[in-house]
Amino acid sequence: MSRIEKINDFVVRFANVNGTGSASANNLFAMAIYRMGVPVTPKNIFPSNIQGLPTWYEVRVSGRGWLARRGGIDLTVAVNGQTLVQDYNEVLPGGYFLYDSTKRLPDDCRRDDLTIIAIPLTQLCNDAFTDPRLRQLLKNIIYIGALARLLAIDHAVLTAAISSQFAKKPQLAESNLLALEIGSTYVRDHFDGACGLRVEPLPARGETILMDGNSALALGAIYAGATVAGWYPITPSTTIVEAFERYANRYRIEPETGRKRFAVIQAEDELAAIGIAIGASWNGARGFTATSGPGLSLMAEFLGLAYYAEIPVVLMDVQRAGPSTGMPTRTQQSDILDAAYASHGDTRHVLLFPGDPKECFEMAVDAFDLADRLQTPIIVMSDLDLGMNDHLSAPLVWDDNRRYDRGKVLDAAALDALKTQWGRYLDVDGDAICYRTYPGTHPGKGAYFTRGTSHNEYSAYTEDNTIYRRGMERLARKWETAKRLMPAAQATIRDAAAAIGAVFYGTTTPAAAEAIDILAAEGLAINMLRLKAFPFGPEVAAFIDRHERILVIEQNRDGQMRLLLLNEGNFPPAKLQSVVNFDGLPITAATIVNQIRSLLSRPATAGDGNANRGERP
Repeated sequence: MSRIEKINDFVVRFANVNGTGSASANNLFAMAIYRMGVPVTPKNIFPSNIQGLPTWYEVRVSGRGWLARRGGIDLTVAVNGQTLVQDYNEVLPGGYFLYDSTKRLPDDCRRDDLTIIAIPLTQLCNDAFTDPRLRQLLKNIIYIGALARLLAIDHAVLTAAISSQFAKKPQLAESNLLALEIGSTYVRDHFDGACGLRVEPLPARGETILMDGNSALALGAIYAGATVAGWYPITPSTTIVEAFERYANRYRIEPETGRKRFAVIQAEDELAAIGIAIGASWNGARGFTATSGPGLSLMAEFLGLAYYAEIPVVLMDVQRAGPSTGMPTRTQQSDILDAAYASHGDTRHVLLFPGDPKECFEMAVDAFDLADRLQTPIIVMSDLDLGMNDHLSAPLVWDDNRRYDRGKVLDAAALDALKTQWGRYLDVDGDAICYRTYPGTHPGKGAYFTRGTSHNEYSAYTEDNTIYRRGMERLARKWETAKRLMPAAQATIRDAAAAIGAVFYGTTTPAAAEAIDILAAEGLAINMLRLKAFPFGPEVAAFIDRHERILVIEQNRDGQMRLLLLNEGNFPPAKLQSVVNFDGLPITAATIVNQIRSLLSRPATAGDGNANRGERP
């Protein structure tokens, strides 16, 4: 048998049972490798119930810094009897299968192309520890100790992490360190040298952090000055508001009195949640809400109100697999069209597409400034993969000299200084953005009736078709103003003569970049454009126009970003072709490479937009 032998280039999968405390142990494994200077990409694949069902945790180790999910398993740690046979069969030929040999393997696990590492985890734990509440947790640490020995992970890194975690609970620290040693010793005595996978320390590549996107979005809301969160819990966005409340309890407390200077309000449904955020923003606070696809659908009516009444509000959409309830704990980029055109009538909403935790933080801050400046909803488009998994990222940075952009707001002095009648929907600067007031600004001036019905420049109700049309045309001009405020798409021109360009966004970015690297090594040059916002800036059309063929890479069935580009840019449909993944798991470079090879093997036709949408590597 030829076994897999690699250094800093492999995938480890943990097969656990949800609710058994494995998450912290598995995270300890990923963090230890990260602290050795080796880039890691952890992916938590978990069920939508609380406990009892299978859960998997994949860690890609990539010394080259490829951060997308790879696919394929080199080493499995199998401690879940429900999925033991499945986990056994999914290991790549030449790989390694570590299991709890307190019970023997089923008879149908008889491959001759795997290295079997049998460790009686339960028995070792029961022999060493008497507390039944701790045994399950410490069994997880035993397999981490075993892996550390198998993969040559620096034992001191693990012991330091455990000691730090339990610094205030020395007895727990002692038990965890013992469990770590039990696993390491067992491998030393029975399986030393059995594994051809190794972790070797690498020089530091500059400052990086491991962080999940939801925490970064919440911290961005704090730094943006948000004080009100209207909220209805929904996976996978719930931890945004939980993190916001946690941070607010540290940074939104009045030092002198201890009073809270924030409000987190759990509403009865998603429509009420965004209504709370809109009401807070109308009143001068910075309000936001967080949701996922089903909640976004329910919020459409109020999004239309905020668009037409021109009230700033921030919505953080952590996308999951749909339609309907879909798969609540699986990832997709499938809310693009729904978010862009949410509500009935002619509406367009600003979308931001972060690709890592640093951009989650930065775009969350920018979203509040953009909402105030444009007086419109701003939707930050994250997804479950980015939101709930840890990602390698540059550190979060804040400029203490930054000041919030509250947009065109008239205070009492400005109202008194006006020489003409103020109109809430009167465009006086030619940028289609009108001046607004906060309630109670002036005892006799600046009041207006906020309505979602047709209104004139002075906020009075009207059914005059000419006035209605004038207002709608102004909103269209404001969209043109918004284009100038968006973060520009990021183009990478590898070959000025290349005929093919690839367009992608958000969490598709690492896999797309890796795939293009693979194809470049085969002699195929593809230029890249990473979208960061909608509306699209002129650089997007320029990139598309310079190439003969555009591959739009995304994670949904119907190629929603391709459709949005076609709708907004009037490009020839045959020119834009979809490369998609929609199985609920993060897209891999292998999926992209295989679909691109298939697409390029035949000429583009008008009906080719989604021809490859069901293909698998």
